Amino acid sequence: MKLKRSSRLVDLTRYLLQHPHELISLSFFSERYGSAKSSISEDLLIIKENFEGQGVGWLVTVPGAAGGVRYIPRVSEQEASEVIEELKHLLSSSERVLPGGYLYMTDIIGNPKVINKVGRMFASMFADRTIDVVMTVATKGIPLAYAVASYLNVPVVIVRSNSRVTEGSTMSINYVSGSTKRIQTMALAKRSLASGSNVLILDDFMKAGGTIKGMTDLLQEFEANLAGIGVLVESEDVQERLVDDYISVTRLTAVDTKDKKIQVEAGNYLDRISNGE
Repeated sequence: MKLKRSSRLVDLTRYLLQHPHELISLSFFSERYGSAKSSISEDLLIIKENFEGQGVGWLVTVPGAAGGVRYIPRVSEQEASEVIEELKHLLSSSERVLPGGYLYMTDIIGNPKVINKVGRMFASMFADRTIDVVMTVATKGIPLAYAVASYLNVPVVIVRSNSRVTEGSTMSINYVSGSTKRIQTMALAKRSLASGSNVLILDDFMKAGGTIKGMTDLLQEFEANLAGIGVLVESEDVQERLVDDYISVTRLTAVDTKDKKIQVEAGNYLDRISNGE
């Protein structure tokens, strides 16, 4: 289709935002808009300057016959700080206190506006790592996993507590719950994860990290690689942490079940940005 430059810029921007981390050739855009590659290059330069200036992301140019341009979502430190402050405010509500020091988080995880912001934060943090799959455990971590996966442009695999007939044969392992010390089982369909895959593990809430440790052990059974660990909320009141290399958005520092008071701080996400990770 032949478009005016203003319309072409709008459609180019929309297309790039909808196809993150995908290498797109200039020939594709040239044929799509019926324009010379030189014109497309000028348009992409305008978009690149605006994306990077506004903190939307990077446009990376790959030279050569097989090259093109790739959009990588990015979240600035200021934007990340604003999202974290929003989450701290939401999580600090006294109505969220549950027995055992847990929090009611279903409304936050089910809010697309909030969870998509967090998804872009994690996608930005892990943008420089090779990630083929996002993994989480059913069920509350699923919305977060899909939010992150949409910005990384990779599929999601879901670990469950038991196998399902509709998923075919599965791989199962037993693991020890970090908080209750109970033996539990998790299963993953054999067809869902290829050998050698680089996997980003995500969880909505982490106490001692038993569930995440179980997922990392499951990766070994599939001969897959751990690319990183992301947590929406971590609990600080833990004697022994079963995982140590993870990125958290918020940290639950205190829960008074009697007076229903909650203290929430920022996790280590901003520290990782400051350290250039």
